[in-house]
Amino acid sequence: MAFHQTGRNSGVIHSGLYYKNGSLKAKNCVDGRKELISFSKEHNIKYEVCGKLVVATNSLEVKLLDDLIQNGKRNGLLGLELLIPEEFNKIEPNIWGLKALWVPEAGIIDYKGITNKLSELLLDINPNSEVIINCEVMDYIDSNISTSKGGFHANHIIFCGGLFADRLAIKDNVSLDMQIVGFRGDYYELAEHAKNKINHLVYPVPNPEFPFLGVHFTRMTNGDIECGPNAVFTFKREGYNKTDFSLRDTVQALGFSGTWRLFINHWKFGLNEYKRAFSKSLFLKELQKILPSLTIDDIIEGRSGVRAMALSSNGEMIDDFKIIKNKKNIHVLNAPSPAATACFAIGKQIMVEAKSHFNL
Repeated sequence: MAFHQTGRNSGVIHSGLYYKNGSLKAKNCVDGRKELISFSKEHNIKYEVCGKLVVATNSLEVKLLDDLIQNGKRNGLLGLELLIPEEFNKIEPNIWGLKALWVPEAGIIDYKGITNKLSELLLDINPNSEVIINCEVMDYIDSNISTSKGGFHANHIIFCGGLFADRLAIKDNVSLDMQIVGFRGDYYELAEHAKNKINHLVYPVPNPEFPFLGVHFTRMTNGDIECGPNAVFTFKREGYNKTDFSLRDTVQALGFSGTWRLFINHWKFGLNEYKRAFSKSLFLKELQKILPSLTIDDIIEGRSGVRAMALSSNGEMIDDFKIIKNKKNIHVLNAPSPAATACFAIGKQIMVEAKSHFNL
């Protein structure tokens, strides 16, 4: 299980630093992080609250660090510290920057382990339950679901379709003002001889115009160090390889006005991301901005994942979680990062809405 977005993300426990105060992202991330850690302790899921550095390499980014500190404090984060090089090099000796923000409540976790444990607990609590994997939903008509593993009937359904959330909503006759467009993120890994160059999580200061956090260094729970991801338009919703292609996915994405407006508004960003996707040396150059000693032999090509980006018809990226009710059902239409960190809090929110909406 968890072979797609849940198992292909950075494996990070997000602190709640970046998200607009009062948003569903901010509230659910902070609440969900605490529940996630509590659950992991109780069930022996591998995790570590190791902290992270957000590194500024120019004067504009230094100013943005001040904004991040204020936002983090509004969201209830503790222990935030603005550090000069002499201070942050005690944490990460190989990192270069003008200043860095220390975020002690960030961490790493095994999300596949979380998913498998939830599945195990569900079957323990109710032996009549069933978890069906490797199953494709083919169609949905008035409470009847056709799948690659047979048909099912349900009085009420909670749709959490990720990359296919919009298509499932349309089958349920939801009138949408948005569409899911896939963006692939590629990772590199530090070679064995270079793993000692990173001790924690190290991020650049994110561009506030985009929902991406930039290529960063992530120490995984298995000891690997990942570098990435980038963000490039993918021609297949579950296209994890650079040349993957689906005619249906491509026609749908490029036939949507929001996709073209996004491309036009941010063509320079998109072009640079595509260049890095096919150039190891350009990817390395981006990483060297905060880790100058990194060499091309230090990084090896790793895995990839695909983000489900919800776009409005005017090309705006829908930044917050989007959960709607429709007749007898509930649809999770947009659950971008930090949805994995916030999973327990989002689940509670859906449960409350389901009890009311389904008259349970």
